[in-house]
Amino acid sequence: MTALRRFGLLAPLAALSLAGCGLNSVPTAEEQVKAEFANLQAEYQRRNDLIGNLVETVKGAAGSESQILKQVTEARSRATSVNLTPEQLDDPQAVQRFNAAQAGLSTARSLLGTYVNENYPQLQSQGRFADLMVALEGTENRIRTQRRDYNEAVRAYNTRIRTFPDAIGARIFYGAKPKVAFEAEPAAEKAPDVSFGNAG
Repeated sequence: MTALRRFGLLAPLAALSLAGCGLNSVPTAEEQVKAEFANLQAEYQRRNDLIGNLVETVKGAAGSESQILKQVTEARSRATSVNLTPEQLDDPQAVQRFNAAQAGLSTARSLLGTYVNENYPQLQSQGRFADLMVALEGTENRIRTQRRDYNEAVRAYNTRIRTFPDAIGARIFYGAKPKVAFEAEPAAEKAPDVSFGNAG
């Protein structure tokens, strides 16, 4: 009877100790990282769809001058061909490849806007084009916000798996590895050089 009573007193204490070792908080934090990443992927997909529509709209007005459209289309193709799964969020090289492909599409989108402004000002008055440009700019803003939210979830997760007492459960039960945050591309603060090969 004494052993049973002792077990009855120790069981709640053991449960509290395990709960304090990250058994619930580590997977909760990891799921938050995955959820924020899924939201970021949705914004990237929205941008890809909008750029496809924008390119088709510009093609209608651009006629034979298709070099910039080809560059944008190729950048869009590269961005959609580089995939990143939630399981790869702790692989710095995979995150870097994905980030570089998305940055390339951002640069190409900027070139498209500059190209149209300089060479096809009449497009600015077309409602469909203007709506797409506004939607695209809004999407770029949402991507920036979502990247920040994802990076914050990664920071919280990485802190949790490295600090006591959650670090115990993170290592013993989950083999948790730090997730990789998105970083700015090198020279991201510099505006892209715009050249259409028509300088005289």
